[in-house]
Amino acid sequence: MDPADYYRLPWTLNDNVLGWLEPTKKCNIYCEGCYSTNEHNSHKTLDQVRSDMDVFTSKRRVDSMSIAGGDPLTHPGIVDIVRMIKQEYNLKPVVNTNGHAMTPELLHELKAAGLHGVTFHVDSGQGRPNWKNKDELELCELRLQLAQMVQREGGLSCAFNMTVYRDTAKFVPAMVRWAQEHIDVVHSMVFILFRTARSREFGYYAGPKEVQMDEVIYYDQEKNPTPMTTPELIELIRQQEPTFDASAYLGGTKDPSSFKWTLVGRVGTSKRIHGYVGRRFMEVVQTGHHFFAGRYLAYGDPALLSQGKALLAGFSLVDRGVRGAAKDFVKNTIRHPRALAKPLYFQSIAFIQPIDHMADGEANMCDGCPDMTVHEGQLVWSCRLDELKRHGTFLACRPRGSCDASGAAPDTQAEQFSK
Repeated sequence: MDPADYYRLPWTLNDNVLGWLEPTKKCNIYCEGCYSTNEHNSHKTLDQVRSDMDVFTSKRRVDSMSIAGGDPLTHPGIVDIVRMIKQEYNLKPVVNTNGHAMTPELLHELKAAGLHGVTFHVDSGQGRPNWKNKDELELCELRLQLAQMVQREGGLSCAFNMTVYRDTAKFVPAMVRWAQEHIDVVHSMVFILFRTARSREFGYYAGPKEVQMDEVIYYDQEKNPTPMTTPELIELIRQQEPTFDASAYLGGTKDPSSFKWTLVGRVGTSKRIHGYVGRRFMEVVQTGHHFFAGRYLAYGDPALLSQGKALLAGFSLVDRGVRGAAKDFVKNTIRHPRALAKPLYFQSIAFIQPIDHMADGEANMCDGCPDMTVHEGQLVWSCRLDELKRHGTFLACRPRGSCDASGAAPDTQAEQFSK
C-alpha cells in the first residue's frame, strides 16, 4: 500500500471526529491483552463526567463522543451520561461496550436519552460467560443477536470491534464476508490489531526506573513476536477479495507513511459488493461536512446508510471508486432487473494499528488520534492512560544497551508529551 494512493485524513489534536470518554474503569468480563485496568470502585460522578466533557469541548472540536471504559454499561448513570452529552453538549453519544449487560430495555432507554449508536467489542480473546472457547466465526451468532437487537430498536448505528491476534488473523477475511452478509444491520466493522510490548528489543522506563513486563497490562512478545500491520491484514483479505481497497488513512507521529487508522467504504448488498469508494469520496465527505457543520464526520445518520443508490449518483463524477461501483451496479441491474427495487447499502470497515516503535525507541503514535481521553484536565492517549495511572508518567522506551551510565533512558516523545 502506497500512502500516496489514499486520502490523508485531516484530523488533528484539537479538531477531530471523536472524543473518548471513560466514565468508569469497571468491566464485567476479561479481555485478553486489554490495556485498561479493571477498577471496581472507579465510577465517576456526573459532575466529574461533566468536567471531562468541559475539557473536551474547550480543547477539541468533535462530532461524536465515544463512551467507553471499562464497560460503560456498568455505570449506574449511563443513561444520564448519554442524555448529558446529547442535550448539554449537542454531540452524538456512541456507547462502546462488550454488550454483556445490554438488554432491549436498556437500549430503549439509551435511545430515548439521545444515543446515536452502539459499538460492540466481541472477539475470541474475551472471557465471556456462555461463549468461552468460541472462535471468531462461532461468535458471529452472538454478534448477529446484538445487531438484530439494535435493528429492532431502530434508528441507531451498529458497529463491531474485533481485536486481531496473530492466531486469529486468519478469520478476518471471513469476518469481512460476514459483515457483507449482514450489511443491512451491521454498519461498520473495526479490526484492532493486537498491541504488544517488545521487551526483547527495548527497555521500558518510568523516569529512571526500568519497568518490568508484569507491571504493565498488555502482553509481551511471547503472544505476538512481530507486530502486525494494516497492509499485512489487507493483503490477507485481498487474497480472497482482490478488489478490496481503502480510501483514507491516518499516519503516525514519527512515521507519516504508516497506516495507523485506515478507512474502507463499500457499496452493495448482502449478495454483492459493487465497489469500494476512493480517496476523493472521503475527502469530499470530510471537508464538506466540516465546511457546512464546522466539524469532521464520525458516525453518519443510520438512515442514510441504506441510500447507496443516491451515493452512486451523487459521487460518480468526483470519485473513481464510486464510478466503478456505479458501473457494476448498472451491469448487474441489466442482468437482474429486480435488483433495482432493493436497497443498496454503504458499509465502512476500519483498521487500527497500535503503538509501534522506531529503531531509536521513539513511539510512533496515531497522528491526530481520535481516541484521546481526559486525565487531570488534559487530553492524553486513551491507550496509554494506564501508564499514567500506574506510574505517573508515560513509559519511555529505549533500545537495549542504549541507556546512560545512570541506567536512565533519555527523554523520548512520550516523556516530552507528559511534560
